[in-house]
Amino acid sequence: MAEAAIRQLILHDVAHFGVRVTVGLIFVMHSLGKFDPGFAGFITKQGLPPEMQIPIALTEFIPGILLIIGGLTRISASLLSIVMLGAIFMVKGAQNLTGQGGVELELLLLSVLLVIIVIGPGRISISHILKKVPRLLH
Repeated sequence: MAEAAIRQLILHDVAHFGVRVTVGLIFVMHSLGKFDPGFAGFITKQGLPPEMQIPIALTEFIPGILLIIGGLTRISASLLSIVMLGAIFMVKGAQNLTGQGGVELELLLLSVLLVIIVIGPGRISISHILKKVPRLLH
């Protein structure tokens, strides 16, 4: 009985880690295109100054990395949730759920980020490892 419970806990930890890493990788990969100078023209059409290119790119890249390693997870997921709300309402206009200009991917990512905010980094994370290290060494 105890062995089954341990396997279930391990499965939960691995699944949580997998979700966190997958979402983190999506944001890291998606942010790389935003470092391209052509993205400045896109954000100008959205009514934002071109100087916002690097901050927008970093707002996806750094929290994406932090989600992958499991550090500052709730803060990172919160920042990325704001990015997703911006994508849904500013960029896509929240006009269609599916099809051209659909927001289904953004809504899915937003919902996963909200779950990560609620459940935290999990046990397979740098945050969990650092809790086991004496506070003097943080």
